[in-house]
Formats: sequence, structure tokens, C-alpha cells
Amino acid sequence: MKTLNEGLMERMLEPKNLSAAWKAVKSNRGAAGIDGISIEEFEEHIRPHWDTVRAKVLDGRYKPAPVKRVYIPKSNGAERPLGIPTVLDRVLQQAVVLTLQPHFEPLFSAHSYGFRPGRSAHDAVKAAQQHIAEGNDWVVDIDLKSFFDEVNHDILMYRVAQVIRDKRMLKLIGRFLRAGVLEDGEVTRSACGVPQGGPLSPLLSNIYLDALDKELETRGLPFCRYADDCNIYVGSRKAAQRVFASITTWIEKHLKIPVNRDKSGNGRPWDRQFLGYQPTEDGQLKPAPKSLEKFKDRVREHFSGLKSRTSKRLRDEWLRYIRGWCNYYALANERYWRKGISGWTRRHIRKCFWLRWHGPKGRRRNLLKLGVRPWRLKRCPLYGASWPMSKHPVMNTALDNQTLKRYGFLTPQDFAPS
Repeated sequence: MKTLNEGLMERMLEPKNLSAAWKAVKSNRGAAGIDGISIEEFEEHIRPHWDTVRAKVLDGRYKPAPVKRVYIPKSNGAERPLGIPTVLDRVLQQAVVLTLQPHFEPLFSAHSYGFRPGRSAHDAVKAAQQHIAEGNDWVVDIDLKSFFDEVNHDILMYRVAQVIRDKRMLKLIGRFLRAGVLEDGEVTRSACGVPQGGPLSPLLSNIYLDALDKELETRGLPFCRYADDCNIYVGSRKAAQRVFASITTWIEKHLKIPVNRDKSGNGRPWDRQFLGYQPTEDGQLKPAPKSLEKFKDRVREHFSGLKSRTSKRLRDEWLRYIRGWCNYYALANERYWRKGISGWTRRHIRKCFWLRWHGPKGRRRNLLKLGVRPWRLKRCPLYGASWPMSKHPVMNTALDNQTLKRYGFLTPQDFAPS
């Protein structure tokens, strides 16, 4: 493997590279680290100190701050730990990524799609769909247990050092890995793992898992990997069982990462999911059941009717979410999935407005304003409970599909390809 020459630190600290790194960090925003310095405050804070920081980085004396531990909820009720570096450390990590990524990219597998320039989850899903269309209609689904927490530092640094010769860069990366975590006022040093939350972690994860890609390529197995989510496609049940057993053994032996046997397995592609999508037996795609359940949870939360928000804010926040969600599932070309979930979503929107209209007087006034005839209101129980009333003919007339669409309360059906 070709190694890089010395001088990487100087390239990393070039003004043009640092400017691009700061621009990327600024656009991603994010919370302050343990020093409390926010994105908005960073430029003014760092200006008088930058020469000192630069000198420390160049001569190997710079020590990254511990990351701040935060938790985000997962769909199964558990929490995912994130490590938030300081803004300065995020800028330096991003500068490292911009310096090293062009040299690692040509070495990575064509079957790896996560966190790489010009590649996306959509590319991975389309590649998986192609593997299935070619007759590989059994899948081995590998889920690595707590991957980012289990990465072996020695293995990772060995793989990085196969390409990088600059010892100062290696030392800096090692210090980022071992910076530790601040939680409940105590710093815990990191013996293993790559903290999720920093710009450097995705590149390091791809370097670490490239060995798995190469092993699968050597075996001639069609596969798609997006970060630590890997699906391998084969042509029969026996092949799937055999590959699952052998690859699981290889991962745990060579990568020192446990395979989550509760989530991993093998079977038909249409009985499993990949990156939130589920293939169908006729070659189409639809959102996986878990993806739709998460969507429903968001709809219930957003249109609960219990939050004090203006109708404009309710609409604008919903539009941001639904557009992003539907853009991600733009590949879902199965004909019927949008209809049911869209009708269910509209019912929740109508329920929300029934609650927001606050009692018989407000409901009568708003229903009349939306074009309901007075004689029809005589048959409408204005004291009715919100969920049954959300499908009452009066509510369906006042807030019919076109009216909801006109006011910006869109559903997946409104994003269906023409």
C-alpha cells in the first residue's frame, strides 16, 4: 500500500484547508463542547489564540479536550451515546479529514457507500436492488454491536499507519481517539472506540471496515456497506447460512467487533430491511415497517394538539420534516404504501385542528370559515372527542385532502411520482 510523504500537518494547517474545514463545521452547527464555546462565539474566541494553537499542533504538543457526553433516544427506547468535541477540535478534525480523505478514497471499495464524497444511502439502496435483480435473492444482514464503542485502537492505528507516514499526524489522530469523555463531572479515558459526533469518526470507521470490504471482495461476494450496516447477497438459503457463519467468525476474529446476533441474520430481502428500505418480491421498494412506525411516532407527537404553536409554525415545522422524510424515501416506488399512511396522517391533522379550535364556539366558527354549510353543523356533535371526530363527514369536508394540501399540510401521497 502506498504511503504518504511527510508534511501532512503543514497541508492540514494551510489557510485554504482550514477555511474549508471551518465552513463545514459552521454549516453543520451543533452544540458547544465542554468549554461552552458555541459556533457563534468561536471566531472571536480563537482569533487571539490561533498562533499558539497552530504551533502546538505542528510540534505535537496539542491535546484535544475530552468530548461532552450526550444521549439521543433510539427507536427501541434505548439511548445512543454521542461525544461532542469542542468547536476547535471539530475544526481540526475536519481539517484532518479534508487532508487525508483524497488519499484514502481511491483505496476504498466500490461497495462502500457511507460518509464518502459523491455517494449516498440512495446509491447503496439502488446497488442492493440491483444485486437482488441479478438473482441474489438471499441476504446476509450483518449488524455490528456498538461498533463505534468497540473499535480497537491498535488495529485502527495500524491501518491508518499503512498509508500515513507523518508521525505528528498519527500522534494527533491517536490523541483524538484517547481524548476521553466528560460525563457527570468526571473524565473517562478511552481505551477503545471512536466517539460518534466528531467529523473524523466517519473516515476512521471506513478505514477500519475497509478490511471487511476487501475480505468480501476476495470471496467474490456481492455486498453493500453503509458505515456499519452491511448486507451480503447470495443465491440460496444454504449459501446465506454458510456466509453468515463464516463472516461472523471472521469479523469477531480480525476486527475484534462483536456481531449482534439479535439483529443480524439471513433470509429473503423482502423479509429484512436495508437503510430503512424494504424490497418487495416484485423488485420494488417501500419504507421498512420500522421506518413507518418511526414516522407514525413523529406524526403523533407533532399533531398531538397539546403544544402551544401558531398554525404557521405547526405547518412550517411539519413541512421541513415531511419534505426531508419523503426525499429520503423517494426511491420507494411500490404503488400502494403511500395511500394508507397518508390517510392515517390526514386523520391526525384533522384531530389536531379539532383540538386547537377549543370548544363548540371555536369549532363552529372555523368550520363555517372553511365552507361547511350551517345546516350540516346541526348534525355535528361539537363536543365530540377528537379522534372519532377526525373522521366525521363535517371534518372531512372542511379539511379535505386538497384543502390540507393548499395550506401546506402535506402527506407522502403528495410526493408520489407523477
